[in-house]
Amino acid sequence: MKLSNHKLIILSVSVISLLCSVGAYALDAPVNKDQVEGRAEEAKGKIKETTGNIIEDKEMETEGKNQKNLGKVQKGYGDIKQDIKDGK
Repeated sequence: MKLSNHKLIILSVSVISLLCSVGAYALDAPVNKDQVEGRAEEAKGKIKETTGNIIEDKEMETEGKNQKNLGKVQKGYGDIKQDIKDGK
């Protein structure tokens, strides 16, 4: 499927903004493995969801939403672990 220039620009901007948000998150210390992996899965899921939306592939869009939500859960689990470790 050939994408229009407009759709390619939207996809590129989405990918770049998500990668920047992951990089900015990595600068916040301390973090644990679950927080980092969860954030990465969340970003990959968002990219997949956006791509599915742009190319009108509902299966890919749904798969991306699921991956994004699982990443959020893993990140939340990591946040709880970090709070316990920090005594919060």
